[in-house]
Amino acid sequence: MSPQPPPSSCDTFVALPPAAAGGRVVFGKNSDRPAGGGQEGGDFPAAVHPPGAELECTYMRIGQAERTHAVVLSRPAWLWGAEMGANEHGLCIGNEAVWGREEVGDGEALLGMDLVRLGLERADTAEKAVTVIVDLLEKYGQGGNCMESQMAFTYHNSFLIADRKEAWVLETSGKYWAAEKVEGGVRNISNQLSITTKIDREHPELKEYAKSKGWWDGEKEFDFAATYSYVNTARMTTSRGRYCEGYKLLNKHKGSITSEIMMEILRDKESGINMEGGFMTTGSMVSVLPQQPDLPCIHYFTGTPDPARSVFKPFIFAPNMTQLSKTSSPTFGHDDPVKKQPRFQSKPDRRHELYKKHESAAVVMETMEGKGKEMLNGIQELEKQKISEMESILQKGCLDTDQVVNLFSQCVEEELKIYS
Repeated sequence: MSPQPPPSSCDTFVALPPAAAGGRVVFGKNSDRPAGGGQEGGDFPAAVHPPGAELECTYMRIGQAERTHAVVLSRPAWLWGAEMGANEHGLCIGNEAVWGREEVGDGEALLGMDLVRLGLERADTAEKAVTVIVDLLEKYGQGGNCMESQMAFTYHNSFLIADRKEAWVLETSGKYWAAEKVEGGVRNISNQLSITTKIDREHPELKEYAKSKGWWDGEKEFDFAATYSYVNTARMTTSRGRYCEGYKLLNKHKGSITSEIMMEILRDKESGINMEGGFMTTGSMVSVLPQQPDLPCIHYFTGTPDPARSVFKPFIFAPNMTQLSKTSSPTFGHDDPVKKQPRFQSKPDRRHELYKKHESAAVVMETMEGKGKEMLNGIQELEKQKISEMESILQKGCLDTDQVVNLFSQCVEEELKIYS
């Protein structure tokens, strides 16, 4: 049996009609990572690449695709991939750390976070993203340290992938995988395998491998999570607790889930979904994907830790996007300790401008009753106003592209003003 991994968590959610309100798909994720590790918000334009071009991911180089889509990402600044993000076609992906009976390999390969970004750059629907990710998994494998630290932290990955019409859950164990199509209602993933007997796509040797390991007798109905997971481990029960809490919160609001409800779920501390402590929620995302193709998808990112004290700021794809400078972390090129062998010998300051200002503001909100309350009210009002403006765009269907280009950056400026 593998050694117990350090405590960690993330939660990813999706609500589809009729569970989501207004004929929209609503996606959300909290990314939980070591406290003090900020996430940057960045957008990258669509591109065409020459034949034979290569791409440098976090730990390895791979063949580049001929075309890549425009993406917006929330990511730990030290790596290439992303914890969560969206592309210009209204595709959203978030991943989770999962463990099971299959050992996690020691070698460096593609991180689950690299696979999130690769899926967004190379696919325009949820099902195509499943294909992109499993093909890359087969070709390059998954592995490598997922923490900016000399202490190794490795895991298998699960993914929740959504577009305007449907969602898919893709769960992996080494190179083996199972995928479940979600066509309506609600679905969430946490740090455990959750696909049971409804398997819509699978690795061709998934069942044979389980039989060869003695995990499945070939007789009883094949249950992916039961077969490929440990049972009765402390990790599983704590993780199951959070998975169940998330499921309960989604079901409580079934039929009326909006972006605000999803934000409320991500802010929930009692359930452990908004994590505090050594591992904490370091970035959050909510996306609204209207089923009508002529309406824009709206993606909200905090770019800061603790969603209860953060602003979900809207982003809409438009031509000639500007770089999100205030949420972009400094870069260190070839001198980056991630790029040098042995890796992670030092840890540079990767905090972006918004992160630094928010860090000081969070202390005020926590310790200074009057000023803190005023600040919290200020950011809550700002968020309400932005959600209302976005709702108006979705209702009227009219979009001023000049306004959209700086939408996120403008909101960051307004947030910074509240903190100063």
